[in-house]
Amino acid sequence: MQALVKTTAAPGLTPTEWPDPTPGPRDVIVKVTATSLCGTDAHIYRWDEWAHRRVHPPRIIGHELCGHVVEMGREVSLVKVGDYVAAESHITCGHCFQCRTGQAHVCKNYKILGIDLDGSYAEYVALPEGVLWQTAPEIPPEFACVQEPLGNAVDAALAEDLTGHTVLITGCGPTGLFAAAVSRVAGAATIIASDVSDYRLGLAKQLGVDHTVNVKTDPPEAVAGAIRDLTAGEGVDAALEMSGDPTALHQAFRAVKNGGRVTLFGIPTGSVCFDLPNEIIFKGIRVYGVTGRHLFGTWYRLAGLFKAGLNIRPVITHSFPMAEFATGFDLIKSGQCGKVVLFP
Repeated sequence: MQALVKTTAAPGLTPTEWPDPTPGPRDVIVKVTATSLCGTDAHIYRWDEWAHRRVHPPRIIGHELCGHVVEMGREVSLVKVGDYVAAESHITCGHCFQCRTGQAHVCKNYKILGIDLDGSYAEYVALPEGVLWQTAPEIPPEFACVQEPLGNAVDAALAEDLTGHTVLITGCGPTGLFAAAVSRVAGAATIIASDVSDYRLGLAKQLGVDHTVNVKTDPPEAVAGAIRDLTAGEGVDAALEMSGDPTALHQAFRAVKNGGRVTLFGIPTGSVCFDLPNEIIFKGIRVYGVTGRHLFGTWYRLAGLFKAGLNIRPVITHSFPMAEFATGFDLIKSGQCGKVVLFP
């Protein structure tokens, strides 16, 4: 098969012929219909310090996908040949404390598709049957393949009820944009979004965000002023920090009202200092860290959100044949895109 392979410990990917995968007893082979680019994949493509420590070539990368089951191991019972599926990228151990107490999303021993196992930037991928998600046939592949990262946004936004609440989203990368769409369909009263890119703030407006602030070009007090004006001086009920930028992190904690909540999804590149008494403790704030998705509660909830009218179309800005992968990664580097989808 054709695949994109991290063949050596260096920047880039190599399009190459690779042996077709074979299923183990409880594995299936999925013919990949669509696979989307992720920030994690961009780290591996650039071969930064994190990727150098974490990934061991050769490896087919990619972990966001949809496709059809074409072959099954002898013990597979949950799907059949021809089923249209997406996949959870976190492959959990099933026997640690977290897995055995309903917290598999923070399994201590999980492996990640496209990092620890060969992934989806290929014509075919082998997957354990337990990570498959049967997907409604009416969901187009460019939506079906992003259910995995969309689940991050579901957990970030809906860690608590948002109905009738005011929400601040700091960072309008794809997951921040997904969080805006989820907040809108979940009934948030007012959504404020901040970013350094007018392009991405424009996408946020298409998703129904009420107020946008460019923190790169607007006055420094613009975010605080917008929040004061839109919340009668109280602050927002919930702040979703999706960027990892230290300035945005502080903004999220300062913007939330006393007794509100902050969800942290963005990953800082280093340590971040906080004024714990004044930013968190004395305000009585609830803080949620989000990693991955609740397995599989988030997936079921997401299926319901699609039925309720969740609109993510503006987020899917580009699609290319897989052979044009470099163009997709260049777009991610430039920031002039939402989600980029590749088709084998």
